[in-house]
Amino acid sequence: MSALSNRINNLSESATIKMAKMGRELAAKGVDVINLSFGEPDFNTPALVKDAAKKALDDNYTYYTPVAGYPELRKAVAAKLKNENGLDYDFSQIVVSTGAKQSIANTLLCLVNPGEEVIIPTPYWVSYSELVKLAEGVSVYIDTDVTTNFKISPEQLEAAITPKTKLFMFSSPCNPTGSVYTKDELAGLAKVFEKYPEVYIMADEIYEHINFVDKHESIAQFDSIKDRVIIINGWSKAFAMTGWRLGYTASNKELAAAIDKLQGQVTSGTSSITQRAGLAAYEGGLESVLEMREAFRKRRDIVYKLMTEIEGVKVNLPDGAFYFFPNVTSFFGKSYNGRTINDADELSIYLLEEAHVSTVGGDSFGDKKSIRMSYAASEEKLIEAMARIKAALGQLS
Repeated sequence: MSALSNRINNLSESATIKMAKMGRELAAKGVDVINLSFGEPDFNTPALVKDAAKKALDDNYTYYTPVAGYPELRKAVAAKLKNENGLDYDFSQIVVSTGAKQSIANTLLCLVNPGEEVIIPTPYWVSYSELVKLAEGVSVYIDTDVTTNFKISPEQLEAAITPKTKLFMFSSPCNPTGSVYTKDELAGLAKVFEKYPEVYIMADEIYEHINFVDKHESIAQFDSIKDRVIIINGWSKAFAMTGWRLGYTASNKELAAAIDKLQGQVTSGTSSITQRAGLAAYEGGLESVLEMREAFRKRRDIVYKLMTEIEGVKVNLPDGAFYFFPNVTSFFGKSYNGRTINDADELSIYLLEEAHVSTVGGDSFGDKKSIRMSYAASEEKLIEAMARIKAALGQLS
């Protein structure tokens, strides 16, 4: 009998971390693996951010910080939300955490009671459903597919709401699909939420600046529901600061105080050095961010062209983030060298072992029909990866 808690035994390993680990193990054996499984920009952190971290050390920013973060950083976040998004928040409504993932966990643990329902459109980021489990909530899924660009309708949303619904959580731009909700689409969802004042909305906006269609639209812009919206954001994707671990929530004051209280018992304030670096990133402007976005746009277009040339792959052109989520059901039941592909997860492992390209099966994203491919890699590697994938898929019959 296991000595471990049911809580941890019921939790699944992150599929993205698992596939990246398998890719590293293969690479350690001398195999040339192209990793398209991890959601991490391949750019370096901007120099001004690194310089700020070095200065913070020299200036002795090495002591405990306020649990919710340095006031000057929280004020910078509030200013960013006002200047870039037209949203009014006091710095007391901002809580800085050790990455956006902790911000999401904080939100769920502070809002969701055992048995309460959390609505999640599929496909979703792998940790959403697992963190709902951790909060002892019940995930309720709204299925989407490539034909609707993986976006839900107001009618689907309303049909999913029950008296037990506590929270709706989604991302835009979306991980894993790259879908971006327009202002009109968000307005349609907001009108539904107006009818259900007990339902909160968690808007994961971590890919905000990797948006190829227009300016970012936040569901928090609608005053009728803003007090129930929790914005999740951070520095990882926009400023290539994944390893720094810095994220935040913007919410109503009651929830912000609750998150502060919870975090005070779990981690306290995030790294002092990281916070000073994050402040410099926000004060330094978006020049490096926009350069990265244009590089991602170019890579997206290259990969999309190459992917549309692979027979059997159904793919749409994503409007943001740095992922494709192609439907690969046409390969199910096909075989090569005595090996039969039964689902997307098996296809992902097949591509790793045969093509030496690391992707992630869609099951952990709530979609068994697709795989996720990141294009956060050099153009040269992406072109080679698509050639390998095309050849490996062509072997299946």
